[in-house]
Amino acid sequence: MTDERVNGPGDGLSYEQARAELASVVERLEAGGTSLEESLALWERGERLAEICQGWLDGARQRIDTVRQARESAPG
Repeated sequence: MTDERVNGPGDGLSYEQARAELASVVERLEAGGTSLEESLALWERGERLAEICQGWLDGARQRIDTVRQARESAPG
C-alpha cells in the first residue's frame, strides 16, 4: 500500500515534477500548431497534472493543520 503523505499523490511524480510538466503542457498548448487530437491529449494530461499538484498542496496543508492543532492542544 502506498502512503501518499510520503510518496505524494498520483503518477509517482513529485510536486516539482508535476508542476514543471504542467508548465510545459501549457506552453505547448499556448504555442498552438498541434492537431485537435494532440491538443485534447495535452489538455487531459494538464488536468491530471493539476490534480496531482493540488493533491500535494492539500496534503501539505493537512500536515500543517495537524501540527498546529497538536501544538494548540498540547499542555504548556
